[in-house]
Amino acid sequence: MSSGPVWPEAWPDALYYAQMFLSSCRPLLTSASQAKTVVGPLDRVKILFQASNPQFAKYSGSWFGVVTAMRDISRQDGVRGLFRGHSATLLRIFPYAAIKFLAYEQIRAILIPSPAKETPLRRLLSGSLAGVTSVFFVYPLEVIRVRLAFETNHHSRSSLSSICSQIYHEHLPRGSTAASGIPVADAVISQVPRPRSGLVNFYRGFSPTLLGMLPYAGMSFLTHDTAGDWLRLPVIASYTTNPNPKNPSAPPILKYWAELLAGGFAGLVSQTASYPLEVIRRRMQVGGAVGDGHRLGIAETARSIWWERGFRGFFVGLGIGYFKVVPMAAVSFYVYERGKVILGA
Repeated sequence: MSSGPVWPEAWPDALYYAQMFLSSCRPLLTSASQAKTVVGPLDRVKILFQASNPQFAKYSGSWFGVVTAMRDISRQDGVRGLFRGHSATLLRIFPYAAIKFLAYEQIRAILIPSPAKETPLRRLLSGSLAGVTSVFFVYPLEVIRVRLAFETNHHSRSSLSSICSQIYHEHLPRGSTAASGIPVADAVISQVPRPRSGLVNFYRGFSPTLLGMLPYAGMSFLTHDTAGDWLRLPVIASYTTNPNPKNPSAPPILKYWAELLAGGFAGLVSQTASYPLEVIRRRMQVGGAVGDGHRLGIAETARSIWWERGFRGFFVGLGIGYFKVVPMAAVSFYVYERGKVILGA
């Protein structure tokens, strides 16, 4: 019989880790908010590039284009324009991180009940499932953020409440034209079941998000844990680790620079592995804001990107992604791991 925890027995652990994370989340929340604010202008430009905004797509492909796009935004809308959608970004930081790390500890305890069962595949699955769990709860805020950032017409700015109402009431109009340019017959559209509630619109692009979260969160936790193992190898442990002050029998803790290195490397690997699906997701998320509102599927969106820019189209804005994700991942893992040490986890 397996000695690993089952769900009813795992709930005390869940409460413990919830308390652990909440106790250590203040520096994480503060640092994440500050980092998100610093890279906010770059993040908005990245969204405009990924979603192929007609006004800014011509600038994609170089850092000079990034600077030019930021200059045009600031000239048109002022400094506030560079932070369009930033409020939704800040709202999602805490619930996303809290749910992700809490879910990871619980899922890991179930899939890896003992050191003997710790394998790369189980680490990957633990991280992937934790990422899927967290993104499900915060995804509507992600859609709102992208739609706010995608708007470039300064004569008709949408507020947070109005963009929510707009997304909620979007639907495929009769007599519309699909992305291929072929008119969609009214008879065909009438056969398509319409959702009774517009809440489904807040999950546009959720399918590629799930597919992308599997390599993103999975590779993030896998790479971080694997890099931590490498940095604890006896040959270099004296340079990279310190004894655990709370539990001397536990594995040594990484020095601050080694922990930041492991977290940053995890962010780089996970961002690269999942980026094409992130680009597809962005294009699907703004589907209701461009054209006739036709809902593109994953394959249809991927074909559209390929026809427009080829293979490179799936990596538009990747440099900006590295600039944002690598330090964010480094800080997040550092605060999380230090929080566990402080609470004796």
